[in-house]
Formats: sequence, structure tokens, C-alpha cells
Amino acid sequence: MSKKKIWEKKKKKKFSKEKISVKPKKRDIKALSKLGLIKEGTFIGNHKGFGFVELEEEEDDIFIPADHTGTAMHMDRVRVLLKNEAKTGKRREGTVIEILERVNKEIVGTFQRERDYGFILCDNQKFSKDIYISPKNSKGVRDGDKVVAEIIDYGNDRRKPEGKIAENLGSMNAPGTDILAIVKSFNIPSEFPVKVMNQAMRVPDHVQEADRDGRTDLTQLMTVTIDGEDAKDLDDAVSLTKEGNIYHLGVHIADVSNYVQGGSALDKEALKRGTSVYLADRVIPMLPERLSNGICSLNQGQDRLTLSCLMDIDENGTVVAHRIAETVIRVDRRMSYNQVRCILEDGDTETSREYKEFVPMFFLMKELSALLRSKRHNRGSIDFDFPESKIILNGAGRAIDVKPYEQNVATQIIEDFMLMANETVAKEYCQGEYPFVYRTHDNPDPERVESLLTLLRHQGIQVQKACEEITPKEIQEILEQIQGMPNEMMISRLMLRTMKQARYTTECSGHFGLAAKYYCHFTSPIRRYPDLQIHRIIRDNIRGRLQREGKTEHYREILEHVAEQSSVCERRAQEAERESDRLKKAEYMSYHLGEIFEGIISGVTAYGFYVELPNTVEGLVHITALSDDYYEFDEENYELRGELTKKVYHLGQKVTVRVADADALKRTVDFSVVENTVDEMSLNE
Repeated sequence: MSKKKIWEKKKKKKFSKEKISVKPKKRDIKALSKLGLIKEGTFIGNHKGFGFVELEEEEDDIFIPADHTGTAMHMDRVRVLLKNEAKTGKRREGTVIEILERVNKEIVGTFQRERDYGFILCDNQKFSKDIYISPKNSKGVRDGDKVVAEIIDYGNDRRKPEGKIAENLGSMNAPGTDILAIVKSFNIPSEFPVKVMNQAMRVPDHVQEADRDGRTDLTQLMTVTIDGEDAKDLDDAVSLTKEGNIYHLGVHIADVSNYVQGGSALDKEALKRGTSVYLADRVIPMLPERLSNGICSLNQGQDRLTLSCLMDIDENGTVVAHRIAETVIRVDRRMSYNQVRCILEDGDTETSREYKEFVPMFFLMKELSALLRSKRHNRGSIDFDFPESKIILNGAGRAIDVKPYEQNVATQIIEDFMLMANETVAKEYCQGEYPFVYRTHDNPDPERVESLLTLLRHQGIQVQKACEEITPKEIQEILEQIQGMPNEMMISRLMLRTMKQARYTTECSGHFGLAAKYYCHFTSPIRRYPDLQIHRIIRDNIRGRLQREGKTEHYREILEHVAEQSSVCERRAQEAERESDRLKKAEYMSYHLGEIFEGIISGVTAYGFYVELPNTVEGLVHITALSDDYYEFDEENYELRGELTKKVYHLGQKVTVRVADADALKRTVDFSVVENTVDEMSLNE
């Protein structure tokens, strides 16, 4: 045996005898790293005190027991010492030995007073430790106030973290405080700096004559916007005519880049925000309302500057010619999705008569939309059709109703036209090898796909897979096969979870979910920064400035950061929106304690199963609430099976549940299973 192998064997023997909680000496760190016993990653907390460390280069994370987390807090970057060996089928286990980077400088939560001092109960359930607030640092906040606290000491094994009050958001029962706390906890900028507002105030409220120079005048073209009833930032309009077998589709997008110059205070703030955020009771816009609802919004009857993607589409749904142009338009009608749906599906109605001159164009739009959708379907585009939640609030900001927000023919028309414009723009700029920002979606991980396929086979679904890596077409075929099955929605969700997250990149690597070789985000520059950025590139290209003024190198230098920042901000907005919805759904269900509902099992775990109600609310039936038997978790089939009764709870199964608990602070809903409830159900109805 070589000296090196003997040394490694001795080292492993030495470190395997050491207690995992002992921090190794600095001189041992390198040796441990060579043996693969030291790892660095991101700590993910859990409300029960334990946590996990996610590693950048490895798929499996590391389990950290509660008494081995040290002072690590959720999302801190940490160094971990691994246990020498992992048990078969178990996660690797470790202890946090060093905090490499503190991410949490402030914490948002509810202040709980104890005599003259207090504690902050963190809103984010991934923070398991309360924050101690001394009398001198409490600033007179009252019991039950929502607060932001600066952490001044991260504590140790025997002492809680300590903080001081930085901001009092108000009573937790005051309207809007709960959502404001979410905004603060995700560090979402909600107030525009004075410099940005001053710059916005200097933007004119109407189109200047000088801005019309070099633009194609399309003000005589019949053009409409189609949006939700309460939308105020209208950034896309459409027009459509047909000559012979050729459709002339115009997708006209607000030219925000004309008013937000690159590098300006407005632009820097927009990049910092990355996207508008849509929460249950408010919208936090990327741009000040003077722009987003004013000069940039394609308001009816007002001349507006736009970038138009003008496409000629044949009867096969293929774009045979296109032009991207700087234009001026004047929207003829501001339509809502419901109005267009009514015209297309309800026959001769008052709405049809009111907009009679537009009715032929709407039916032509329906025709082209179906053609484009069919073409996308044939190439394998995956359509996960999940109903979104619509949460109705009263004047005090309380949730009084939750219902699914279904797509209709009008929403599909706009979606199909926007997708076509996004693909067309991306294709031109990818083939032209210009610096650009693309919307990309990578192929799913083969191991995760294989696990999914195993589950599907156990569910009795015939799966045909042609090659090692699954294709969008194969996923689409599975979705079609499960249509109408009781567990359709649940299997669709499991399939969605195997997909990777779409992101912004400077490489045009395609979009797996859309089965598209070229894709970008071009159609929403009022609320998404990547769209605004590529509008600048398009305008510079149209006007010949990319090469002439050296703009190409400038864009190549900044676009990697733009793509990364936009992806990070998008994820932050999505998480905040999810938390906002979960909070309001829990609040709504808290008014229905004891009531009985019928739902479908949407997830099964070792600790219980989740039930989704028709209104999109999801709650947990904990394993301890199943008191009629001892249940074991069948991981392969996603089932809980009773040991004595042989009763089975599985994905897609209809169950009747009672609302046992709902906690808006924790954003959780708990159900219990109800047996023989015919009489009670009829009472509720």
C-alpha cells in the first residue's frame, strides 16, 4: 500500500472517531476537504429546528440535525463537516462548522411582549429561532405589531439571536399589514427613490412630434387591447386582417425604451426590481405609475409609441414573412377577456351589438389562434392547464372568497399571439447573432424523469419513451392519456415538478416546455426588465447604431448581469406571490372552521396527505389525524395504506374533509377526514 493511501486511511480513521459537533482545526480543513468530508453550500432552514445544506454541484443535499445547525440561519452560506458514512437509502448527515456568508441582516415577524422585553416570531417558517429584543431596543412597539428587526447578534448554542427594531409596520390586524410584511420579508422595493420619481415626472404625458420621426404610422389600423377588467398597465395591442390565405397579424408592444433610457435612474431602479409583483391586495410596479399607467400604457384613443412585430402567417400557421418596426398606434377599443369571450361564445348579445364593427376581427382572431395552437401542439408544446386562484378581498383587506380563475377563448387568443411574436423576434436575433436576452427552458433531469415514469407505470398509465431523454412530445402524449382521469391534475403537477425552471440567458438554447428552438420575452416591457432591455437592442439595430456606435460590445458586457438579475427577481416575485396567496387562503378558511368540503388528494407523503378543494385551497390531513389505523407510506405508489383495515389513500382520490384548523400567520390549512357525511354535506350545501 502506498504512503498516500496509508495516510488517507489514517486520516479517515481519525476523523470518523471525532464527534461531528467538534469543529476541526484550520490545518485539518484541507485534509478533510481532500477526503470529501468538507462541503460548502446554502443552509435551508426548517421550523422544527433542523435543516439541509444545498450544494451547487451536487443533486443530493445534506441533512443537518437541530443540534448541529450552530448559528446558521435560512439561506446563509455555510461550511459543513460530513459524517464519514451515510446509511443506505438515507441522506448524508453533517454539522455546520462555519458561516461563510450571512444573508439575513433583517428579519420580519410579529412582536411578542414579555414584561419589558420581547421576542420576534419570524414570519418565514424556515427561521426556527425567535429573535430576542431587549427593552432598550424595542422602541415601544406593542404586543402583536408586525416589525422589521435588524439582527445585532446571531447568538450561540445557549443564547437566542438578538435584534433591535428597525421599523414598525403596524398592528397585525390592521388592513394590509400582513401583505406589507411579506413585501418586507422578501426585500422587495416598494417605494421609488426621489430621484426616480423626479425623472418620471419629467416624462411627457403625450407623444412628442419629434418622437414620431422614422416611425411607421399605424394609427389607421384597427387595433384593440384585450386584458383583465382591472388591468391598468396595457403593454400589448393586437390587429389582424386576412388576404387570401395569408393572415396579417400585428402584435404592438409599448415602446417603454423611448422613455426609460439605459443607465438612467429610472433604468437602474427597474433593473433592481426586475419585474412588477402582483400580490393579493396590491401591485408593486417595476416602473412608476406615471409611466406604467400613463404614457407607456396603450390606452384607448391615445396615440402611443410602439415596437410592432408584423407577421404574415399562412394557412399552416407558419410565419412566411415578418417585420419588426418602430411604430405609432392608436388603440380603437380597450376590450376585456370576458367581453371577447361573450362575443365569441354567447351569440347575438348586447356586447356583440356594442362592438359590432370589431366582431369579424374577433372571429378571425379565434380562427388564427386555433391554427397557431394546433401547430404548437403538433410539434410537442406542453400545456399544463392549471387554474390560477382568484382571491376576493373586502374593504378591510380580508379574504371573503377564493375561486379558480379559468382560461377562456380570449385569454388563449392573446397567449397564442404573444407566443408567436416572442418566437419570431427571438429567431431573427438569434440567427443574426446579435447580443440578446433569451427565455430558455432546459431539458428535465433524466433521473427525475425516470422516477416519474416509474410512478406513472404504477398508476397503470402506459408510457412509451423512445430515447434516454424524454421529449416534449412524449410528455404531451402522457398528458393527453390521463385526460379525464380522477388523478389527472395531480399527475400533471408531478410532471411539472420534474421540469427545470425557465430562466433568462444570453444563449439561445431553446425552450423545452414550448418545444421551441427560439424564444424570448418581448411583449411586456412595462412589467418585465428583459423585455425592456431587448427593446433597446432592437431599436439600436433598426437605427443602425449597434455596429456604428459600438453598442454591440456594450450589450455583451452588461447582458449576463441583466439575465441573472432578472431571473433572481422573477423567482423572488413568484415566491412572494405564492406566500401572499397562501396567507389569504388560510385566512379565508379560518372563517370556515368545522365546515365540510369534498376535495381530491393532491399529494401523499410519510407525514400525511394533501387535499385540494375545487376553489384551489390546499390543506394537509396529518398522519396523526388518521386515528382509525396505523398507516404506512408506500413511496413507489404515493399511497398511505392502513395496516389493519387495508384502507388506502392515493393520488387523485376523492375525499370528504372537515376544516380542522387554519393559521394565516403560518399560512397553513389542516383538514381531518370525514366518514359517512351525506347528511352533513347536504346541510353545508
